Amino acid sequence: MTQTNINHCWGQLIVEEFVRLGCDYFCIAPGSRSSPLSVPAGQNTKVTTFVHFDERGLAFHALGYASVHKKPVVLICTSGTAVANFFPAIVEASKKKVPLIVLSADRPPELRQTGAVQTIDQVGIFGKYVKHFTDLPCPDLNIKPEFVLTTVDQAWYQATRNPSGVAHINCMFRDPLVPVKTKDDLASYSKSLSSWLKSNKPYTQYTSSDTSGLKDVKQIAEVIDGIKKGVIFVGKIAQTEQKQVLALSEKLGWPIFADLVSGIRLGCSHKNVIHYFDQILLQSREQSRLFPTFDGVLHLGGRMTSKRYYELIEKLNPKAYIMVLNHSLRNDPSHQVTLRVESSVGNFCKTMTPLVKLRAGNADLRSLQNLNKKVDQTIEKFLKSDGRLSEIAAARLVSGLIPQGTGLFVSNSMPIRDMEFYGDFKGQDVVIGGNRGASGIDGILASASGFAQGLNKPVTLMVGDLAALHDLNSLAMLRDLSVPVIIVVLNNGGGGIFSFLPIAQHTDVFEKYYGTPHSYTMANAAAMFELNYAQPMDTDHFSKAYTKALKSSTSTIIEVITGREENLKTHKMLQEQIVGIRGAK
Repeated sequence: MTQTNINHCWGQLIVEEFVRLGCDYFCIAPGSRSSPLSVPAGQNTKVTTFVHFDERGLAFHALGYASVHKKPVVLICTSGTAVANFFPAIVEASKKKVPLIVLSADRPPELRQTGAVQTIDQVGIFGKYVKHFTDLPCPDLNIKPEFVLTTVDQAWYQATRNPSGVAHINCMFRDPLVPVKTKDDLASYSKSLSSWLKSNKPYTQYTSSDTSGLKDVKQIAEVIDGIKKGVIFVGKIAQTEQKQVLALSEKLGWPIFADLVSGIRLGCSHKNVIHYFDQILLQSREQSRLFPTFDGVLHLGGRMTSKRYYELIEKLNPKAYIMVLNHSLRNDPSHQVTLRVESSVGNFCKTMTPLVKLRAGNADLRSLQNLNKKVDQTIEKFLKSDGRLSEIAAARLVSGLIPQGTGLFVSNSMPIRDMEFYGDFKGQDVVIGGNRGASGIDGILASASGFAQGLNKPVTLMVGDLAALHDLNSLAMLRDLSVPVIIVVLNNGGGGIFSFLPIAQHTDVFEKYYGTPHSYTMANAAAMFELNYAQPMDTDHFSKAYTKALKSSTSTIIEVITGREENLKTHKMLQEQIVGIRGAK
């Protein structure tokens, strides 16, 4: 390493140690105070850098990337409000258990609390949303270089240790900030690192005890076998765990109610997966007829998107509720869990499948399978007869047309609900992404860009108009991606989801404070950021526009213009037909 001054030396040590630990993707926001960090990152040939002018969007991009690889991404920013702009993505990363490393530059201690420009209190700024925080002192020849390396190693270990999360190192720097030569005797300073410099390994290597073995397996099997009629709920799980979940379901003969982000909804035709369980739960009379006999629940993975799922759990009040998660944190908003198993879902299913009793298919499962088929037929028939390019139709078309193995990133609010309720499971198997931690609509475009970059495959994003407007400047990221993103914007001229809520009846305040009407379209935004653009007016034109976008190497915005009243009416009409389904023969 070529070193010019102590600031640059510490920056090189920090970057190189993170590289050796496995962090090779650095997201950098331009700034002067952070030069001792960003310059070494840019000069390190083993680092891939992504640069964006907006710290808020940059952090969400890093989040999207890290959610694919499940290893830390390094975020670098300058001092002041730049750091604060990381906060929304830090919250989401914390909730999603996604590993991130934040390197924020800061003013030296003599400038703190003095009114110095671009100086805020950055110590512990992210509060409880980070797993680990270090306030790194200004680089000093009197501080051993090993201190820098072990500080990095500890931050990485804390960020990656289960459950994963965010580690924040706040780095104070004095001048010179640029890599100019000084009188610092760096050769003598670095002499103690001779062994480290000759190797390619991190200075401190952490290891933990093997906790892969599942404890109390006989007790768990007895609880499962004691359930007369059970149901499996599946939240977010790893792609490698999907087959093991299906195998356990086959052994038990239990139906699976799977969340969209589980990966076993779209492109999965397994007979035990009840793809439209949310629609079957649409009315309480349907619940009363189908679910009173379920006395046990096996919940695998993360939480469910469906509100009706939680209503069902309250109604069932199951005798046994087994939850399996790969961390020790509580994930029980309804306070129903009776047995909490800390294990990966894959290891749990692999261990328990040979131990539990083999059960024959049951009438409840067959009834649900037939209802599932009827809901699918009802949706198909309704959309064919309706003929309009509605938000429901857009979700249905995307889920049917999206190519095998590509990515689908679904925004919060209405897009994820429409894909949950009406997505076509007969389409291809795709990689699902979404910000379902804090479930906000901020940073969606940026997160999808990071998701695409991490996946290194084309990604389709389903997003509402307000979420798109919220993150508009992140469209600038798309030109720097290695793969294209197709952004399907569902533009109903405001906050469409509020039309479905009781507040919509309060007409004196609804439109201004909830509907938040606007007349913006995305055409000029697409032109400004040099993206392809289409505004199809019917389902046939949408299919053609989407197919064309799939063939392009340039990212595309496909804007679906609807109205909030029309959207509400369409949803109600289809739901009335689904509720009207009778029998399960």
